[in-house]
Amino acid sequence: MVQAPRWNTSPPKFPCPKFPCLIPAHSPAQSQNRRATRALIRYSSPVNEATPTIRNLALVGFMGTGKSTVGHHVADDLRFTFLDTDDLLEKRADKSIARIFAEDGEPVFRQLESDLVRDLETKTNCVIATGGGLIVNPANLASLKKHALVICLWASPEAIWQRTRHQSHRPLLNGPDPLQTIRTLLAAREPYYRQADVLVNTEYRGLREVTHQIIHHFHQSQGQPHTRH
Repeated sequence: MVQAPRWNTSPPKFPCPKFPCLIPAHSPAQSQNRRATRALIRYSSPVNEATPTIRNLALVGFMGTGKSTVGHHVADDLRFTFLDTDDLLEKRADKSIARIFAEDGEPVFRQLESDLVRDLETKTNCVIATGGGLIVNPANLASLKKHALVICLWASPEAIWQRTRHQSHRPLLNGPDPLQTIRTLLAAREPYYRQADVLVNTEYRGLREVTHQIIHHFHQSQGQPHTRH
């Protein structure tokens, strides 16, 4: 059984190493930039508040940042359909992600992933949780932005490792030093994650608060008010 990510209800004891705007308020860096230390959410690109083409919400980010867990809650609140690209790929290929990697290799997996992303352009009223490396391909991100508000969920390597260390379905973490693998991959993917419309650090707030914030930004992208339930 796949374990759900564990959610912190208090700030972590370490700063976010990649997004300086997400350094916790008690960090030593506080004196350098007080406004930055309070920030939990950051826009990486301007969000058009009246874009008529935004009819879906796509969650991107590294494995273990909470895309599936948060995505289910957001979909329930919006009464949208929840889609997970990894689940859809497994159904198409009739095999697990781990088997695709082992038997066919990562390039085949990435091509299947890109084909699926293009098919998602016809969807409406969906919350789409994507694989961790999906937007490394710029064409995939461009495709998502045709119809969805793209929100990146972020967490530090240490938090990701704590959330994923007991999960056996992560083929990229099967090496001798998974934490270092996370650090290396996260650093390599950071420039791509920063191209999302909104960045949200999931270490700083509970699940419900993260859910409310994402829904708020989705409604804001459509020029709609958001009423908390």
